[in-house]
Amino acid sequence: MSSESQTPRDYRETVFLPETEFPMRAGLPKAEPEWLKKWEAADLYHAVRKARQAAGAETYVLHDGPPYANGNIHIGHALNKILKDFIVRSQFLLGKDVDYIPGWDCHGLPIEWKIEEEFRAKGRKKDEVPAKEFRKACREYAAKWIDIQREEFKRLGVLGEWDKRYATMDFSSEAAVTKEFHKFLMSGQLYRGSKPVMWSPVERTALADAEVEYANHTSPTVWVKFPVRGQTSSVVIWTTTPWTIPANRAVSFNPKIAYAVYEITEMATEEALGFAPWAKAGDRLIVAEKLADDVLKAANATAFVKVESLMPETLQGYVLSHPLAQFDEGYGFDVPMLAGDHVTDDAGTGFVHTAPGHGADDYLIWLKSGFSLDAIPDTVDPDGAYYPHVPLFAGLKVIETEGKKAGKFGPANTEVMNKLIEAGNLLARGRVEHSYPHSWRSKAPVIFRNTPQWFIRMDGEGQLRQKAIAAIKETTFYPDQGRNRIGAMVETRPDWLISRQRNWGTPLAMYVNKATGEPLKDEAVNDRIIKLIETEGADAWFLRPDEDFLGNTYNPADFEKITDILDVWFDSGSTHAFTFNKPDSAYPVADLYLEGSDQHRGWFQSSLLESCGTRGVAPFRAVLTHGFVLDENGEKMSKSKGNVVAPQDVAKEYGIEILRLWVALSDYSDDLRIGKQIIQTTVDAYRKLRNSIRYLLGALKGYDASEAVEYTDLPSLERYILHGVHQLDADVRDAYLRYDFAGVIRPVADFASQTLSALYFDIRKDSLYCDQPSDLKRRACRTVLNILFERLTGWLGPILTFTTEEAHASRYNEGANIFRVLEPVPAEWHNPAEADRWARIEKVLSVVTAALEIERREKRIGGALEAAPVVYVEDAHLIAAFEGNDAAEIFRTSQATLKNEAAPEGAFRLEDTAGIGVTVPRAEGNKCQRSWRILPEVGSDPRYPDLSLRDAEAVAEWDAAHG
Repeated sequence: MSSESQTPRDYRETVFLPETEFPMRAGLPKAEPEWLKKWEAADLYHAVRKARQAAGAETYVLHDGPPYANGNIHIGHALNKILKDFIVRSQFLLGKDVDYIPGWDCHGLPIEWKIEEEFRAKGRKKDEVPAKEFRKACREYAAKWIDIQREEFKRLGVLGEWDKRYATMDFSSEAAVTKEFHKFLMSGQLYRGSKPVMWSPVERTALADAEVEYANHTSPTVWVKFPVRGQTSSVVIWTTTPWTIPANRAVSFNPKIAYAVYEITEMATEEALGFAPWAKAGDRLIVAEKLADDVLKAANATAFVKVESLMPETLQGYVLSHPLAQFDEGYGFDVPMLAGDHVTDDAGTGFVHTAPGHGADDYLIWLKSGFSLDAIPDTVDPDGAYYPHVPLFAGLKVIETEGKKAGKFGPANTEVMNKLIEAGNLLARGRVEHSYPHSWRSKAPVIFRNTPQWFIRMDGEGQLRQKAIAAIKETTFYPDQGRNRIGAMVETRPDWLISRQRNWGTPLAMYVNKATGEPLKDEAVNDRIIKLIETEGADAWFLRPDEDFLGNTYNPADFEKITDILDVWFDSGSTHAFTFNKPDSAYPVADLYLEGSDQHRGWFQSSLLESCGTRGVAPFRAVLTHGFVLDENGEKMSKSKGNVVAPQDVAKEYGIEILRLWVALSDYSDDLRIGKQIIQTTVDAYRKLRNSIRYLLGALKGYDASEAVEYTDLPSLERYILHGVHQLDADVRDAYLRYDFAGVIRPVADFASQTLSALYFDIRKDSLYCDQPSDLKRRACRTVLNILFERLTGWLGPILTFTTEEAHASRYNEGANIFRVLEPVPAEWHNPAEADRWARIEKVLSVVTAALEIERREKRIGGALEAAPVVYVEDAHLIAAFEGNDAAEIFRTSQATLKNEAAPEGAFRLEDTAGIGVTVPRAEGNKCQRSWRILPEVGSDPRYPDLSLRDAEAVAEWDAAHG
């Protein structure tokens, strides 16, 4: 080294550059399945639970809303299950023992339809298939999809009781649901009522409100004349359901509306219209005064006069004739006028055609007016056709249920209108687009149809509505507006319709006394029913003889066996009763229910009502809802549009970790968007976080606890960084408690990229790479880097679970990250004084950095180490912040000078930062061949004439250690 003729030494081997086997390229699609195998082999979920239980941890219950067991999972499923896994892992991180049992909803129409299709393909109609065979096929179909979906959910990285999953079709589940049903039976909250319910002819079953959605539909509209007995005038009604005219039994009016008789004096001519009008001059029509112009215009009258106003008592005394009475004596009954507040004069005629078997308002006004249930006619059968006893229209379809036209309106509307024309009682007709109820599942239109069904009372016996409203007030909602949404639904909902006329489900396992019509309430009978369903499943109810349930006490001939099945919402709403049991509560109460926002009318509500009806309390302490997943343009995904993003495809191309990060970065309380560009943005965000972890791993190579420096001995910069850790740790902890995952990932990502990568790592890299291992500053840096690694992987563990496990394994040769409990950081790390100091330093630094950038851009320097900035700071308080800190290290330059004075003319300034100016002369001296800093002292040590003094000492120590 002393001879100038020697080849200059390459000092790279003496520089402590970061070194790690943790790859920059994650290779997630290949790496993730390997981690899943390791977790399964280690029985990770149960291992963590055992560790928590051994420590006496509090149990946290997340109850899984059961997805339906048919078809591969979609992006909405992925969002839901990933959010649930964030909760499972974050609660583990916070020290809880987390009980999470995934489950499946297995009964219901979609599976029943699928099996019907399979049998039809084999040339067998459903009615030709024995019930036992049919239910067995349904069970096998659901079991197949449970297995498929379970593996797809596990691929998302979700931890839980996968081998002890629950399913509503398990024999034990069917027995438990039946037991819950029996509680309503025995408490008197259950009753059978014959009333109009929403009926799906396509599905051949009644539907609850939660199973109905509204969509635009174009319906025929008719204005129909009901002749007033003993007069020449007619009351005019308007309806969008002509098919209900055969079921008409009354016409309703509102005493608060002004009505009058109008006589047509002139009609539009046939030549002008192109058809012969159905009305004629001299016709006398009774309508609401406010609507008279609209009605007569629809009738094509060109002139009319008001004959007289009508008092309410006059209308009340009218008896009308059915508009089809002349054709068949079956329509020869009196049609009364009923007074009701439900009638308005906003549209139509001011009168309401009342068919009590086909409308809720019609039904209520009929009974309120003193008419009997027996007088309500059964007009339409379960298949959507008129019964054989309906005059003129027997057998005609209201809704088609088979073939290509299934779900479309049949010929009933047209035939009824034709008969009204023939009778001379159709005044006018048209078409209107309006919101019409459709089945949530089949998307086919539904009808109101009078059928005997089983209901759970919302009011009266049990006070279910009041209990549910009280429970809502005691529940925490995320977001809070969920409280108002479900509250409004519960306040206005009708009695809970729980019976369905299908095969695949849990039965309303009970008997009804034929003589009294009352349900049999006998605990011994109930016990026999439960025991047989527990051992043989719900099939036992349909296959076993009645004697096996009734015993010797009752004669089966005296009882009706109910063969309807329970609403599937009752099934899933009862899952709390048999899935978990929190040790510290008398009843099963979960800490959290988490599903999509549509479940306020679905699972959240059915669970609330079921639990309040049987226990008087909600089955949850908190309810969290998320939005739906849309494409990048905010449009609903569909295969026809080609905008579907499947989680399986994301896993293959990018890895599930990217999907998990996308969920965390999104505001799940609203609808979310995903697509190629959003995924790429997420990939970029992931890469930055991964590189931060990778840098920490490399910089910590060989780190030993003996290097650690006590907090009191840490330099200012390290104390500032730990202050940031203290603040962020509290924020992360709070965000996890509030289920605010964006409130975790965004601050952590900002801290990693701004505070760490752009500031701390950059400032300390010279010390880290070039100082002696024994140097206090380097040891202090490595002490903080160790803390940062532990905190970053802890904070990110519930979200970037594969990456943090990989990082832990890379450092410790094991993937134990999930076993950690995130203990609070030491209170002494809270250091507002250092935060204030570094806020001042960074204010100055921002001006210096901008000045250096211009020097580089103008090519007056090649890099910051060629510079020796002179920084003029007028505020002495700002200058004082640098006390004890190396300004050149902070600025990443070789030399730096701070002056408490005004900057000279021509110095660089930033417009928004007054009192700071910078000039940038070049650094003087020689370039150190190890650290590349330019210093006058380079060459002072004869042992290493091409190094600075600091670097010479470090190399001397390195040489001594390496012989």
